[in-house]
Amino acid sequence: MMDIIRAGGRLILAAAPIGRTEDASAALVSQLRAAEVIAAEDTRRLRRLAAALDVTFTGKLVSYYDDVEAERVPGLLDHLAAGRDVLLITDAGMPGISDPGYRLVNAAVAAGIDVTVLPGPSAVTAALAVSGLPTDRFCFEGFPPRKAGERARRFADLAAERRTMVFFESPRRLATTLSELSDAFGADRSAVVCRELTKTHEEIIRGTLGELAQWAKADVLGEITLVVAGAPAKVSTLSVEEVRAEVAAAEAAGSSRSDAISAVAARFGLRRRDVYNTAVNPDIGNSQNR
Repeated sequence: MMDIIRAGGRLILAAAPIGRTEDASAALVSQLRAAEVIAAEDTRRLRRLAAALDVTFTGKLVSYYDDVEAERVPGLLDHLAAGRDVLLITDAGMPGISDPGYRLVNAAVAAGIDVTVLPGPSAVTAALAVSGLPTDRFCFEGFPPRKAGERARRFADLAAERRTMVFFESPRRLATTLSELSDAFGADRSAVVCRELTKTHEEIIRGTLGELAQWAKADVLGEITLVVAGAPAKVSTLSVEEVRAEVAAAEAAGSSRSDAISAVAARFGLRRRDVYNTAVNPDIGNSQNR
């Protein structure tokens, strides 16, 4: 049996409220008071949260946001190695989930540091639970790529995903994202936009991707979490020749070979690998589509 050697202090990952201050756990309040070092994504927001919770913290406060994450890791590891507990907290939700945290956790694990968690609010699971879409299997896709080409490729790859999908998105890009998802997944795919979850102006908008894309053309404000239904099961009866023709037609319409293959796979419920082999390698394609 492999020995597990733990050294130094503990790295404590703390979930912060995503809206209501009263969602903060008693464990978070206790650890804010006791922590020897606090690594915070936004020190000003942490001070406001602490004031709202009537918490006075005496530990060393370190800023830990995206632009400085990599350079802060060695110093925080030094604190941990010296036996000091480090509390890691982001602006809202769980550290590491589309927020700073992964690099420090990974480095701490590699160094044999004990890592623990104070669970709590998460926009991902909150939106999934309230969406009414299947929750038995889901995947979190974070923020879609900002560049149009990368975003189109990501959506093409996800078009056949059977699990419910959860995205974060900026309100400024929401209309574009919903429109492109409608094109890639089909306008009739069910989805839910969760705006300002747990906050005063919380809004849950349900509909198809096509309907939501139209709704989002008006100005949308606030934090957005998007939940999209997975692809329905399909049984394709396309012949090898028909698969090749569909790919060729998509390419003729302007899609790249890769995007055309992904789109055909999603539309007809085929494995992307099989469509690729059919379109690119006729011998393999013939054997897999008999």
